[in-house]
Amino acid sequence: MTIIVTSNAERKMLSEAGYADPAINYYLEKKYMGYIENADQVSENVGSCGDTMKIYLKIDDQKIIRDARYEITGCAGAISAAMAAVDLVKGKTIDEALKINDGDVFKILENIPEKKHHCIQLAVKTMHKGIFDFKNKIPS
Repeated sequence: MTIIVTSNAERKMLSEAGYADPAINYYLEKKYMGYIENADQVSENVGSCGDTMKIYLKIDDQKIIRDARYEITGCAGAISAAMAAVDLVKGKTIDEALKINDGDVFKILENIPEKKHHCIQLAVKTMHKGIFDFKNKIPS
């Protein structure tokens, strides 16, 4: 377990920029950052702002997402959105996970700056891309 010590100044700065506490916590904790060795699917997506996300999915025989991780080169909005997206899809079937949308992620984050809303779209699109890529490589 990694413990990240953050200063109150960083939390204050994010709050003043328009991030709600849940979004700040996702950013600071980064609990789904990294990769999954022997992932069932690895997919990558680049956002309009240049942020890059790579998603790793571990999916069982019943097509349930058992784990997901992101590697991200991006801002606090991208990281918090991706971390929230994982919380939404873990334990769900791939078809249920495809129903997750930008609004679902926004509800969990509660608020991020308006100019960062595209980060939520990127996190969801990357998740969906990973699932579609997985579905396209397995027999029906």
